[in-house]
Amino acid sequence: MDDATSARDEDEDPSANQGRNETSMERLDRNWNDLLQELRVTQTGVQLLTGFLLTLPFQTRFSEVEDLQRNAYLATVGCAIAATGFLIAPVSLHRLVFRRHLRRRMVAEAHHLALVGMALLACAIVGVVFLTFGLVTGDAGAAVAATMAALLLTVLWVVLPLRMRAHSPERV
Repeated sequence: MDDATSARDEDEDPSANQGRNETSMERLDRNWNDLLQELRVTQTGVQLLTGFLLTLPFQTRFSEVEDLQRNAYLATVGCAIAATGFLIAPVSLHRLVFRRHLRRRMVAEAHHLALVGMALLACAIVGVVFLTFGLVTGDAGAAVAATMAALLLTVLWVVLPLRMRAHSPERV
């Protein structure tokens, strides 16, 4: 059986996970590697977003933004910077507890850091949508677009995974 078939079987048949025949430490290593792969994707996005946001005040038109937009910008930058910190923190965590036999705690802490980082990233994305639509359509359009973005991210990043999780008979 090839890896693709094996992975598909695990998704369709939860009892197939028992066929992994992995030790607790091997499972932790797999969970850690999965988390690192997820973080690679989010770190790139949040770093690009943060870099873009940090350049905005140096644009000529930025001096024309209203107080609401300026406050939204500052909140958005704050969320983006905090998201960057939370999503990169697992790397620092790993480096500072390396060879301390803390793999279980490290995976658990990194998991929580990633969840907070994703929430902050969602806030930053909604803020960017608010700012962009505010400049183009005004405050009403910004509010509608930001609300729609928040709903979309909530469905894709929270509702869908929790729905799948609720229908999963076991935790691996």
